[in-house]
Amino acid sequence: MSKRVALVIEDNIELGYIYSAALEMADFTVEQVIDGKQALQRLDHKVPDLVVLDMNLPHVSGHYIYKKIRSEERFIAMPIIIATANSLIAEALGPDMGPRDHLLIKPISPTQLRNIARNMFPSGIK
Repeated sequence: MSKRVALVIEDNIELGYIYSAALEMADFTVEQVIDGKQALQRLDHKVPDLVVLDMNLPHVSGHYIYKKIRSEERFIAMPIIIATANSLIAEALGPDMGPRDHLLIKPISPTQLRNIARNMFPSGIK
């Protein structure tokens, strides 16, 4: 069985590495992008199994990316873990969040991220 793919969209390179390591411990293959423009280009070509999305990104905001993902049928089942330090953004997204989405306020523990990612995909289900 192939590994699930997670896309980490985070402009802080060090946090991106931490998130990637946590997701790799949850048995994901991880791809990283560091800005909103790269994220949209990547999502045009492939639907990952999971997205970790920072809200404050260069070029295109995480809020725009979230709304775009949730407006497209091909992403309907894909969970999103929103990672933000901005509680106002978090509150604004609340009513629009999908049932499988999670909101995490930074700082985020790698263990917390790993456990949430594992729980999103029960063992043996791809």
